[in-house]
Amino acid sequence: MKLTQISGISEKRAKEFARLGITTTEELVRYFPRNYLDMTNRVSIREVYHNDMALVACTVVSVEENYRSGKRKMVRALLEQGADNFTAVWFNQPWVAKKLAPGEYLFYGRVRNYYDRISLVNPTFERLAAQGKMKGLVPVYPLKGGVAQWLVRDAVRRALPMEQFESVIPAELRQKYALMPLANAYFGVHMPNSSAEMQRSAERIAIEEYFTLISAFRLIKGDKGEARLRDYAVTEREVANFEKRFPFIFTRGQQGAVRAIYDDLHGPYRMNRLLQGDVGSGKTAVALTGIFMAVKSGYQAVYLSPTEVLAAQNFALLKKIFPECRVGYLSGALTAKEKRELKSELEEGKIDILCGTHAVLQGDVRFRDLAFCVCDEQHRFGVAQRNILSEKGEEVDVLVMSATPIPRTLSLIFYGDLDITTIPDKPKDRQEISTAVIPERKYEDMLAWIRSEIGRGRQAYFVCPKISDDDPEGEVTSVEELFERLRGSLPEVRLGLLHGRMKDREKEEIMARFKRGEDQALVSTTVIEVGVDVPNATVMVIYNAERFGLSQLHQLRGRVGRGSEKSYCFLLLGSESETAIERLNILRTTSDGFKLAEKDLEMRGGGDFLGTRQSGKFLTEIKNLRYSAGSIFTAKKLVDEAFERHLNAAEIRRAAMEKYESLKDVVLN
Repeated sequence: MKLTQISGISEKRAKEFARLGITTTEELVRYFPRNYLDMTNRVSIREVYHNDMALVACTVVSVEENYRSGKRKMVRALLEQGADNFTAVWFNQPWVAKKLAPGEYLFYGRVRNYYDRISLVNPTFERLAAQGKMKGLVPVYPLKGGVAQWLVRDAVRRALPMEQFESVIPAELRQKYALMPLANAYFGVHMPNSSAEMQRSAERIAIEEYFTLISAFRLIKGDKGEARLRDYAVTEREVANFEKRFPFIFTRGQQGAVRAIYDDLHGPYRMNRLLQGDVGSGKTAVALTGIFMAVKSGYQAVYLSPTEVLAAQNFALLKKIFPECRVGYLSGALTAKEKRELKSELEEGKIDILCGTHAVLQGDVRFRDLAFCVCDEQHRFGVAQRNILSEKGEEVDVLVMSATPIPRTLSLIFYGDLDITTIPDKPKDRQEISTAVIPERKYEDMLAWIRSEIGRGRQAYFVCPKISDDDPEGEVTSVEELFERLRGSLPEVRLGLLHGRMKDREKEEIMARFKRGEDQALVSTTVIEVGVDVPNATVMVIYNAERFGLSQLHQLRGRVGRGSEKSYCFLLLGSESETAIERLNILRTTSDGFKLAEKDLEMRGGGDFLGTRQSGKFLTEIKNLRYSAGSIFTAKKLVDEAFERHLNAAEIRRAAMEKYESLKDVVLN
């Protein structure tokens, strides 16, 4: 139903909700809270750690409009709590000045405490006098624009009774495993009476969602077992000779992976294999060996990369390793004429290996005889995209690679359509990276040390979790803010700035400058997370490290330690809470990516570990739910039983295909 069918939602307000991606009542009730306010847990502003979230009752003394800090518009309020004076600031939210007036309020937001100057950044707020209706746990929704918390809460409360919550899990299994009604779970997430009820409700919704997702993966397992239509002429001796092109000896794990690919290509069925390994385990070398098997047999191959930065790097590597081959590079940065010429040569068979990004998936990209496809970074290329590539040739053999180590239990669930090969070891010459957790008080000391390291000719990365400060959450340092700060702190250092909103050519040039050493430090978002290889970079600094999962931190750390020099990773604490310190200390003492992935799963649950990165677009809807990894395994058990007993088979198939539009929504971006 349309939102305007909810009492109190006008066409104007419906447009405001649309900015949140909400246009129907179904989307509204699936817009889950990102947090909850415990109305009994108001705190003294002096008791809160730097960068922690806090619920503060205080008095607004004054409000200033259009205060400018650089190019950013700000609203600033002066607040009082007893004898303590502090401020609240909102970036690019001018509407706040009209909503806020002197008086008593409840504020909820992130606390910044720099040198005893306390502020709340982009907090939500409500009149203290209106809090009589707000008791127990009160949901806090992710917002932007002028949509207020009370408006979303009220709309959700009115929409819940209007929705029909039908479970796709067979009734027999719901009864057997004592699953609460789905409607109760939605009410329990949005209007919980207790933390325990909220947790049980979130687990129930997660089980339902993962049941549908895992069912979808089960339905596409039919892709396996397709008979091979082509013969590969390459011999074992030729493969062994090719491996000598690399400046290292393949590890036992790499040799085993190469053998698995060779056996697949010479076996009776088309290859559909997932290759996973830790940072620096040598997956790329294995993939290039697979490409060699194809081109040596007279066929074409394609290497698909997730970003322009990585595609450009892989193109350079392919040209180096395959001097006898014609290697093409297709990216969004090419001119229309360059693209036409490249596509023509590809279709005529004049190009042996094509390297590119998502541009390769376009319908007008045609091959003469494509036989082998490598998808670098599995979580960016899902089932539908792999199928598109498979259709560009006759029964194309596909090798997908996961740069993020995935616990085997989860990989079997989510990549059930693939055979799985794991490289468990690393080359002997890979150095351990010294990792340190840096509190705020040690920040300047760290910068001084990095200044000396750069003075010795080394390079550094400074990584932030977001691009700019124009989002309403205001919870983390942005790359644009950091770039300006570091220009002041390190004036003698040549800095580059890199993030995902830049144009492709600009990103390529910035990365090239850093590789050539023209920039001594790169201030970046996680666009450099996977595959970027600059051996001279020995320092990695990660801001707000507690905001990342252990697996992602491990990937970022893997961007250094790729040369002969000793390398270092500094994890900057935004929050000095015990939980944050405990998690980051695990990374400090562990370099095994698979162990870190298991620990991540244990500590943060399936939602945070998998998130949008591992499981598909729709999981962005439930990313805020607080559920454990156990929900995923419960869903897997339910799927296994439903399929084995053919329970509700037609309904499960319909729900899976309808939800994912023939699996297109499982495609990972």
